Amino acid sequence: MDTSAFLDYLKNDPEYKDQIVHVQYIPPRDAKPGWPDKPLHPVLQERLDKLELSTLYLHQAEAVNRIRLGKNVMVATPSASGKTLCYNIPVLNTMLEEPFARALYLFPTKALAQDQLRGLTWLAGGTITLPWECATYDGDTPGEDRPGIRKRARIVLTNPDMLHAGILPNHKSWDRFFKRLKYVVVDEGHIYRGVFGSHVACVLRRLRRICAHYGSRPQFVFCSATIANPGQHAEGLAGLPCEVVDGDGAPYGGKAFVFWNPPIVDEARSLRRSANSEATHLFTELVRRQVRTLAFASTRRLTELIYVYSRDLLGSPLSEKIKPYRAGYLATDRREIERELFSGELLGAVATSALELGIDIGGLDATVLTGYPGSIASTWQQAGRSGRRGERSITFLVAQNNPLDQYFMHNPDFFFGKPFEHALINWENINILHPHLLCAAWEKHIDEKDREYFGHALDAALDELGEDGRLRREGDRWHIAPRLSHPAQGVNIRAASSDQYQLLDVSRGYQILETIEEDHAFWQVHPGAIYLHQGDSYFVKELDIEKHIAVVEPAAVPYYTQTMELTDIKVLQQMKEKESGGVKICLGRVDVTNQVEGFRKKKHYTDEVIGEDLLDLPPMRFITQSLWFDLPQHAIDVIEKSKLDFHGGLHAVEHAAIAILPLFAMCDRNDIGGVSTPFHIDTGKAQIFIYDGYPGGIGIADKGYQIIEGLWAATLKAIEECPCREGCPACIQSPKCGNNNEPLDKKAAVILLRGLLNVLK
Repeated sequence: MDTSAFLDYLKNDPEYKDQIVHVQYIPPRDAKPGWPDKPLHPVLQERLDKLELSTLYLHQAEAVNRIRLGKNVMVATPSASGKTLCYNIPVLNTMLEEPFARALYLFPTKALAQDQLRGLTWLAGGTITLPWECATYDGDTPGEDRPGIRKRARIVLTNPDMLHAGILPNHKSWDRFFKRLKYVVVDEGHIYRGVFGSHVACVLRRLRRICAHYGSRPQFVFCSATIANPGQHAEGLAGLPCEVVDGDGAPYGGKAFVFWNPPIVDEARSLRRSANSEATHLFTELVRRQVRTLAFASTRRLTELIYVYSRDLLGSPLSEKIKPYRAGYLATDRREIERELFSGELLGAVATSALELGIDIGGLDATVLTGYPGSIASTWQQAGRSGRRGERSITFLVAQNNPLDQYFMHNPDFFFGKPFEHALINWENINILHPHLLCAAWEKHIDEKDREYFGHALDAALDELGEDGRLRREGDRWHIAPRLSHPAQGVNIRAASSDQYQLLDVSRGYQILETIEEDHAFWQVHPGAIYLHQGDSYFVKELDIEKHIAVVEPAAVPYYTQTMELTDIKVLQQMKEKESGGVKICLGRVDVTNQVEGFRKKKHYTDEVIGEDLLDLPPMRFITQSLWFDLPQHAIDVIEKSKLDFHGGLHAVEHAAIAILPLFAMCDRNDIGGVSTPFHIDTGKAQIFIYDGYPGGIGIADKGYQIIEGLWAATLKAIEECPCREGCPACIQSPKCGNNNEPLDKKAAVILLRGLLNVLK
């Protein structure tokens, strides 16, 4: 598309208020070809020639060569660079050379597995593998088809959830497959981070030990979006060294990447026009000009809202050319929308990050991102959904009014010049490792050979599980206690807690509406809460903590609810300590207690508080990792002399630092918690704590400890560059503050941060 002409058109719009703060023009580039070091099987080569795929890109050829040498490989290249061929070519080549070889493909979603099956079947063409030799095996697979897949399929496409709960616990039914397993392909590797990635790392270790039991040692091939630590991440996931292929040889049509900041509508409070309405405006203007466009929204509710707004603005017949796409829809509906996008029947779609993954939806010319997606890697993944056919494309990043989005709007060079974030996992977290060791013991007794998979963490974990009676020792072997049957069924690999609450809808005869993790129940489905499901509001009538049930009913109300909470933190162990400018920074284990005390009712759109209610809920406790740091005395003295609010300054620094930390770690703001206090009983001084919001921790606080000076500097920059006078959502206010953002003092926060960085005059 002609991106310059479209930007000129926007600038001449009467509604234009200088929203374009930066345009990064990414130049086009030609393909860099590469060739296999040794010839492929003639049947495969003939098929590639027929499909005009015989000339590979440089990174594809490099990956194919390394895989054929028997190496474990991580391919970390941008979206639309053709990573699928990197593993399909060596796998299909092996299928031709070794008729009994098997391969296991893992994808994070069932939809992606189905999409990749279509591509694999097309590539194989019935001459390399027969149609029934490639199959998906997941929760949607009919029971009558499963025995045939286990018996005949040579390439099985599934997800980590099914591998964890369905395949590994029943490995005896898969003995022929595991004996011959040659390759394990793990696609979208950047998705496997945090709690989910830590669980998957344990699942892959369990897979390796079961393969060894049957005499196979498969190669691992990972594919990922660009991240800062691809080799380290792959090794963390599989427990095996991996060679990295990260040079992109694919052609690129070029892109205009536009940073779009909604205009300020209230200068005193630095309030901006809604990012949702700005994204709707851009999306509809693109569709009107027949530009095929995908708009991303952060939640299901926003997806529906932007679609409805866009549909109303476009009117007939253009409104029939757009659709929403998100999780929660029936699989058949999602497949139909994907087909319509791929075929060109639709001009646009509004989607959650579900379409961030590599499902082939054809060539798009534009993407609109409603808010920063949470990481630079995800931002480029979403942006990369346009321009996938080598044509010039355009991407808009529409900023929300929060510290991270506004930091990028004021510092675009930081975004375009910054290395990608590190993907963090912590599979040795006992809250994750212990359940998987029980699963492993159910699958096959544990012995000293398993140190190959679980390393130095194994012995201590076995002793702890033995002491509490969940494992029993017989000689050199550990067996699961007879009372623990099918432990995998009780382990949710996508959450820190395996326990869930069921939401029962009164209006549907108490049918299950959906489930929610125990960790989030008190915050989202407490009595009186307004809960959103597929865009509809539900009032929580009752929360039964013993039965793990929340009773809800539909409710059309003009408000939403926000919890009020108190957090207490106790230092259990200091693990690391360092100094910066005379200030001590620590990392250690802490005991966090969260008490949800009540909730506020806030009007939609205005956020006006229209009521408060108290709650009687038990406290939630967990042990995790935290960093904490002292505050410089000379900065405290300046605050006192200036008669500013020291506590408000502490609170403001805590909020802003939590919001900015995702710049450095691949995480979401909701993955992090914090406490600030003028006096902490364990340290005897003023303290700011920033902790992992998951039991045991997943490495976020550790990353913050490592880059603390950079975090302070970025936090100071975000606060100082915000044009508000007293503090606002774009700098020091937090949407999840349990104290209603009180007290906060922007000037005191600036003094503290300057003191920490030794730039206080």
